[in-house]
Amino acid sequence: MRSQAPLLVDTFGRRIEYLRLSVTDRCDLRCTYCIPSGFRGFQEPASWLRFDEIERLISIMAPRGLKRIRLTGGEPLVRRDLPNLAARLAVIPGIDDLSLSTNATRLQVLAAPLREAGVQRINVSLDSLRAERVAAICGRDVLANILAGLEAAKQAGFAPIKINMVAMRGVNDDEIDEMVDFCIEQGFVLRLIEAMPMGATGRNAQYLDLQPVRRRLQQERGLVAADVPGGGPARYMKTPDARLSIGFITPLSEHFCATCNRVRLAADGTMYLCLGQREQLAFGPLLRRGASDDEIVGALRSAMSLKPERHEFNEKPEKISRIMAATGG
Repeated sequence: MRSQAPLLVDTFGRRIEYLRLSVTDRCDLRCTYCIPSGFRGFQEPASWLRFDEIERLISIMAPRGLKRIRLTGGEPLVRRDLPNLAARLAVIPGIDDLSLSTNATRLQVLAAPLREAGVQRINVSLDSLRAERVAAICGRDVLANILAGLEAAKQAGFAPIKINMVAMRGVNDDEIDEMVDFCIEQGFVLRLIEAMPMGATGRNAQYLDLQPVRRRLQQERGLVAADVPGGGPARYMKTPDARLSIGFITPLSEHFCATCNRVRLAADGTMYLCLGQREQLAFGPLLRRGASDDEIVGALRSAMSLKPERHEFNEKPEKISRIMAATGG
């Protein structure tokens, strides 16, 4: 039973029940909208929170309203022994949903151990079904690895499996229908995502407004409103036969800040209160010096007071210089 301790609530009355937990800022790919080519500004692994530090912070947050955790990066599967951390988090009372976002290049080996550890759902980044485009976007020819990882995830029993496609004008927008058909065939949920101006790479991505795409698919595919498990910002629709659910994540064309229920914890323990703002609070030093539970609870209250009402991606796209991998997925 959840404790009656004060809930994690920000100054706008939003209950914070969802943590995007980055376990590393490193990645084995260099997607054009995420990590700049030649980037070397990664943290040293010694600065990453240890598993016991992560477990302790989650154990303090869970009785105060945290319900959902998504393991992210960078690429979380490059963090050694990740199934061990997943198993430790999955049994914390109050955590009802443990999920993972991955590029799937290492999922063929890790799908079964992660499922056994208690990860319930996965999101896989897949922006194209054409090998040469995947190589151009990701910096490596990894489509075969990703497809093998997806098959391993199906065999391991993950459900639902969601495909995250960053839709970019002139890059892969001509493949949206192909991806729709692929997801119908495979039984995956598709999520179309607008590129966000995170760092220079994000600002240089060929932004595509998804509102016309949604209207077209709604008309051509007969989409109706749908509910899909998960605590994120996607607005879902489905085909009349329910063979496909498709979510639209539209931070620029139709932001979802009024219902934001999440914060991000970077690999070094920095909590970012908004993807598109600078407010943050460093939990790493507190955990490293053995701060008391009361001190950490006080820091959590301070963090909640810092969460801004909304991002400013439209008004000030140049505001956030940190890259997505450094923020926590």
